Amino acid sequence: MAAELQFEFDVDKEKNSIIVKREFAAGRRLVWDCHTKRELLDQWFAPKPLTTRTKHMEFKQGGYWHYAMITPDGQAFWNRLDYQAINPIDGYAALDGFCDETGTVNPDMPRSRWDVSFTDAKERTLVTTVVLYNSADDVQKAIDMGLKDGMASTLERLDELLDAIGATAEQV
Repeated sequence: MAAELQFEFDVDKEKNSIIVKREFAAGRRLVWDCHTKRELLDQWFAPKPLTTRTKHMEFKQGGYWHYAMITPDGQAFWNRLDYQAINPIDGYAALDGFCDETGTVNPDMPRSRWDVSFTDAKERTLVTTVVLYNSADDVQKAIDMGLKDGMASTLERLDELLDAIGATAEQV
């Protein structure tokens, strides 16, 4: 089923942006919940074989999500997402950046603004993420760090979680 789902990764260095579009075979409310609830985010928000562990989550304007992506050998890569605007089940905007375990953002790594929107697409949900960087060089750094493959793997994990949630709901 996942092969039929749309995945687009478009780079626009003139606008310092990357646009990611991904369809999910689930309703918008469930896809929204998977993006905004810590107990669900921890189950999918990292490329395989990494796992995610949330240290702090306050999903509201002015709040933030502080989490680590953890390698199988235990190495943690800390990140912070600061929520700037929230429009329930339609979208949110946030500043994304690498940080340390205390949540202090690393000024030597590119920081980006994520504008994430959720729209109905027949029996599916289309999530469009516009990632805006300060410069074309920052866009290139993100690409060089493997953003495209990392996002593709991460979003496949969301497919797996949605399938599992759907199977659980059908059994109840």
